Amino acid sequence: MAEQTALADRTSEEGGKPDAAVVRDALGVGVAVGLSGFAFGVTSAGSGLSLLQTCALSLLVFTGASQFALVGALAAGGNPLTAAAGAFFLGVRNAFYGLRLSQLLALPRAVRPFAAQWVIDETTAVALAQPTRRSVRLGFTVTGLSLYLLWNLTTLLGAAGAEAIGDTDKWGLDAAGPAVFLALLAPMLKTTTERAVAGIAVLLGLGLLPVLPAGVPVLVAALAAPAVLYVTGRNRGRTGDGPDTRTPRTASTTGPEAPADGPDNAPHDASGEDR
Repeated sequence: MAEQTALADRTSEEGGKPDAAVVRDALGVGVAVGLSGFAFGVTSAGSGLSLLQTCALSLLVFTGASQFALVGALAAGGNPLTAAAGAFFLGVRNAFYGLRLSQLLALPRAVRPFAAQWVIDETTAVALAQPTRRSVRLGFTVTGLSLYLLWNLTTLLGAAGAEAIGDTDKWGLDAAGPAVFLALLAPMLKTTTERAVAGIAVLLGLGLLPVLPAGVPVLVAALAAPAVLYVTGRNRGRTGDGPDTRTPRTASTTGPEAPADGPDNAPHDASGEDR
C-alpha cells in the first residue's frame, strides 16, 4: 500500500519540474558521459579489436563499465571467456535498475524491449531524480538518446583515430572509463554497508591483480557484496537474540491512561460504540 501511494504521488503532475529543466539536466549527463566513448574506442582498438568489433560493442552492449572491463582484460592478455564473464557480471546491475524503472516509466509492452537497451547508470540516475512520471519519461528518453548517439559516434572516432594517437598506455585513456564510472558511483554510496562493499571490492580487485589472470579479479571482487551482507545479517541477529529488556506492560507501568488491550478494554470511538 505504501509503495502504491508513493508511486501515485510520483505520477502526479503537481509540482513537476519544467520540461526545459529536465532536458537541460539530461543533456548535461548525456554529453558529459558520451564524450568518454572516444576513450573506449581508442582503448578497444589498442587491445586488438577491429573497428567493426569495437563499434558493435557500443551499439549492442552499451554499458561503459562492462565494455571497458572486457577490452581491458583482453589487452592484459586475459582469456576471452573470463573477460566476457567479468563484463557480464558488471552488466547484471542494469537488470536491477530495470525492475525499478519499469514501475516509474510504465511504458507499453511493445516499447519495453527497446527501452531496455538504455537502462544504464546514467539514465537511471536522471530518471530517479524526477518528481513526476512525465519528467521521468522525458529525462530517461533524452539521456538515453543523447548518450547512445554520442557514445557510438565518439567510439567510432576513437577507434578510427587510434593509429594516429599511437600507444594508448602513454595517454592513460584506459583509465577514463573507470574514472567516469567511479564518479557516478561515489555519490550513491550513502550507507555504511554500501561503503563497506565498495571498499572491500576495491581491495580485492587491486590486491589480486598481480596474482590472478586478467578479468578474474573483477569476478572475485563481486564476492564483497554477499560477504558484507552475511556479516551484517549475523551482527543484527546477535543483537536480536538477547533477552527482551523492554519494560513489561503491567498495570503499575501503563496506568489508567493506557489500559491493556483485551475484550473488556476494547477501544471506543466518540459515540461509545466498539470499533
